[in-house]
Amino acid sequence: MAYISQILFVTAFGIANYFIFKSVMRIRKNILLGKDINRSDRPSERLKMMALVAFGQKKMFKKFIPAILHLFIYLGFLIVNVEMLEIMLDGIFGTHRIFLPLLGSMYLYLINMFEFFAVAVIVTCIIFLIRRTVLKVNRFNGLEMTRKPKVDANIILVTEIFLMIAFLTMNAADLNLQTLGLEDFKATGDFFFSGILKGLLSGISASGLLALERACWWFHILGVLLFANYVLWDSKHLHIFLAFPNTYYSKLEPAGQFVNMPEVTYEVKLMLNIPVETPETPAVAAKFGAKDVMDLTWKNLLEAYTCTECGRCTQQCPANITGKKLSPRKIMMDTRDRLVEVGLGKEINGNEFSDGKSLLGDYISEEEILACTTCNACVEACPVNINPVDIIMKLRQYKIMEESQMPQSWQMMASNIENNFAPWKFSPADRFNWAEKINKESF
Repeated sequence: MAYISQILFVTAFGIANYFIFKSVMRIRKNILLGKDINRSDRPSERLKMMALVAFGQKKMFKKFIPAILHLFIYLGFLIVNVEMLEIMLDGIFGTHRIFLPLLGSMYLYLINMFEFFAVAVIVTCIIFLIRRTVLKVNRFNGLEMTRKPKVDANIILVTEIFLMIAFLTMNAADLNLQTLGLEDFKATGDFFFSGILKGLLSGISASGLLALERACWWFHILGVLLFANYVLWDSKHLHIFLAFPNTYYSKLEPAGQFVNMPEVTYEVKLMLNIPVETPETPAVAAKFGAKDVMDLTWKNLLEAYTCTECGRCTQQCPANITGKKLSPRKIMMDTRDRLVEVGLGKEINGNEFSDGKSLLGDYISEEEILACTTCNACVEACPVNINPVDIIMKLRQYKIMEESQMPQSWQMMASNIENNFAPWKFSPADRFNWAEKINKESF
């Protein structure tokens, strides 16, 4: 019987990891559809950024209470799943609590710590569910927050609750089985939280306790494997994994610093007779900005997958606050949806796949990209260093430089800058006239 259990576990574990690997490769392939960009410089600064923002949750603490609650889930995810290593080894080798003989009395303290975070995760997930479904916190709503993302968030929270309950119930049943003197259930000492549940199970027979303990064990391990596959397939909770590389590859320059487009710089230098390096390969007609996801950089696409849909960016966006259509969260969600669509199309139909659609126009409207003030409030608010402004600017560059379309007021401003060297319709010679009036009044 033990061998059957081992075979079933190894089979389930193998199948789950096969699909996990497939999902990871699919996501990687989709991200690499973007243009190349060098983010390998200044590694020490990047490691520091990742340590502070991803591991240290630095930007989360701008909102203290949600930050503390998120910290419990974050630590619970990291710490409780350390215990998954023991479950996995027990499943493979047919053992029970394989680390108990190795760790001795330390084992009791470790499991108590795991149980504390399991309870913390349960309480926090319940609070988050109340905030989403009862209190209906404003930033969890919006035009882009359709039924799918809301259901996705609730599925994850409910799943985490049941996984932690299964873990505690498994330990409670185990404690009762220890008192019955069964050979496989060696004394560990009483765990604090599952010890409270222990009394509720005391009336169950030995066979019933054994069935309950095994059922919770299987539910926990299979639940975690299914959870991982679900997250990697189609869930905003990809940030659990991608927040770390995304923060590592963050833009290290000031958020408001825009980089000149190389294509434009090259043309300007030619016009001004400034020496330029002649490319070895024949010049290809430059394409300014981005129309679809393939025109964005791989970092833009990584950020789209990393988006947590928390809404902090949209909550801080002055354009959104004043009733404009722009929502930075929607920009990231639309980019991810379009990327998934393109990736699936290429997987089925080959690299030449074209569905006649594009990110600009079919997903993100002109009204949205023109509403952005480029203030970078969304960038500052994002807890994982996502930069929606970069995508907006690339889409805007395409609209203006490729399609020659911009609002009339913008055209007037551009014309004034070209002719008068300022956005206003005043001759450069008259620009300082206002100061003469001040000087006269001061005397």
